[in-house]
Amino acid sequence: MRVVLPGGSGQVGAILARWFRRKGDDVVVLSRDPKSAEWRTVQWDAQSLGPWVAEIDGADVVINLAGRSVNCRYTPDNRESIKQSRVQSTRVIGKAIATARKPPGVWLQSSTATIYAHRYDAPNDEATGILGGAEVDAPDTWRFSIDVARSWEEAADETELPMTRVVKLRSAMTMSPDPGGVFDTLLALVRRGLGGKSGDGRQYVSWIHEFDFLRAVDWIIEHEQLSGAVNLGAPNPLPNADFMRGLRRAWGTRIGLPASRWMLEIGAIFLKTETELILKSRRVVPGKLLQEGFRFEYPKWQEAAEELCKRWREGRVGNAA
Repeated sequence: MRVVLPGGSGQVGAILARWFRRKGDDVVVLSRDPKSAEWRTVQWDAQSLGPWVAEIDGADVVINLAGRSVNCRYTPDNRESIKQSRVQSTRVIGKAIATARKPPGVWLQSSTATIYAHRYDAPNDEATGILGGAEVDAPDTWRFSIDVARSWEEAADETELPMTRVVKLRSAMTMSPDPGGVFDTLLALVRRGLGGKSGDGRQYVSWIHEFDFLRAVDWIIEHEQLSGAVNLGAPNPLPNADFMRGLRRAWGTRIGLPASRWMLEIGAIFLKTETELILKSRRVVPGKLLQEGFRFEYPKWQEAAEELCKRWREGRVGNAA
């Protein structure tokens, strides 16, 4: 099977490329800045059709991950770059598939669990979840993130692709022990005694273990009845205070200094990021996956955190087994 990963040079792209390569698939990563890797890398600009479209023609699966990181301050220039990098790359992938003589059978398009509303009362699944943007007193940065997510998905729906199934992956945070990933960042706080609750700790954290993320991607590829928006997250999101407590327990420490909202706001300025990534409640559950019979190896955070801490200590950052 040939798998093409536009924008696959980041952490999640590396996780996917390792996984498919390990299974013996032909993996191609499209990158603005190709580097030597175990798989083929091909240059593209993520904006216009070019020689790279030959990789799409005849591919079995396309998984588009392209888009500038949201881990930055939401200045006007950064906002424009974040949104356009997602919309433009998605549109050009759609054009490449539409013009292919042998289009891929499935296009998995990145989206995000952030598209759902900030809420505590009930989880968001694909059928009954509330899309965000209309919350009372929601900060402007939160509304921006939701606008980006909606525009991202709309760009994937613009092109008629009768031969290709389109799935929009509303992904939660993918937890792996890779250096620089979200788990590595959170664990660094715990190791320094700073891994307490953020703000009031009530906001829900949606997450998924690396192994379940990869198995779910395979499941979606294999099950042709799945299309449209699909939530990729463990079935048991939990409040931030409980999430961090579980990570501390898995690491073997009891102490974790909390960070109040004003402390987080000041820290975000110095770290050149936004508190939206920490304070917004993301209570998202994988309704479609569960309905279709997918079974999670790590449905609960405590067991997932213990496995990830074990591999982090051992320095093993390859795909979970």
